[in-house]
Amino acid sequence: MQTKPDVEQMLMQSLKELVLVIPLEKITIKEITDKAQVIRPTFYNHFQDKYEVIERIIKDEILQPIRPLLKNDMIDESMILIFTNLQKEKEFYTKLAKTTGQNSFEEIVRKCVEELLLEFMISKTGEKVVKDKWLTPSMIAKYYAQSMTFVVMNWIQSGMPLSPKEIAEVYDYIITRSMQDIIDELKE
Repeated sequence: MQTKPDVEQMLMQSLKELVLVIPLEKITIKEITDKAQVIRPTFYNHFQDKYEVIERIIKDEILQPIRPLLKNDMIDESMILIFTNLQKEKEFYTKLAKTTGQNSFEEIVRKCVEELLLEFMISKTGEKVVKDKWLTPSMIAKYYAQSMTFVVMNWIQSGMPLSPKEIAEVYDYIITRSMQDIIDELKE
């Protein structure tokens, strides 16, 4: 008898393989379960829908590996690892990045990153408000998740032309400077 994680891994792998040949929107649960060689009800014992499978892939394969780095305040290394893991499955993530509308890949990525950032911030600072009632850990996590997702999506959609280290440096450059700083640097 298979254990629960084995079935989930099989379903995740099945979806990953199908995305390479069929647009995500057109993939059915039946196709996923057929490829994974499980019956349809088994899918629903583990996942609500195919978008939850994508969410799980992002959390397990992209975000989970950076948790130890974040715990040790290795932010730059975390960013490089995120981009490295995305690049390892370039074709898969490039195809997913084409998914738009409700349940878009971008929306799923933003949600997953926001959850991780909020958890990280609260673990480091508690629920403290920074300077203003509006600047809660939740709002800050949303802001950084949005900016991170923007960089990830544009990097994927442009064909990943920069190395993981280079794109991590671009992201670091953008988030560590004000718009005025960047304008001043461009004038020079």
